[in-house]
Amino acid sequence: MAKDDLAQIDGKIVDVGAGGLYKVKLDNELEIQAKLCGKMRRFNIRVVVGDKVTVGVSPYDPTHGLILYRHK
Repeated sequence: MAKDDLAQIDGKIVDVGAGGLYKVKLDNELEIQAKLCGKMRRFNIRVVVGDKVTVGVSPYDPTHGLILYRHK
């Protein structure tokens, strides 16, 4: 599935887990697991607890996501 097909939802990082997994609380009060996208890993974009992020969520599995953007 291409990155363009993902539904983009804003959320906030609430927990950092092992293996590069983050727990994100979305604006609609759901908590999902998410990991960094490739460009964020490539350019060493740091994401810490409390950051506001945009998460791409697949319509097939809405419990996992991909962190696409970190808001300033």
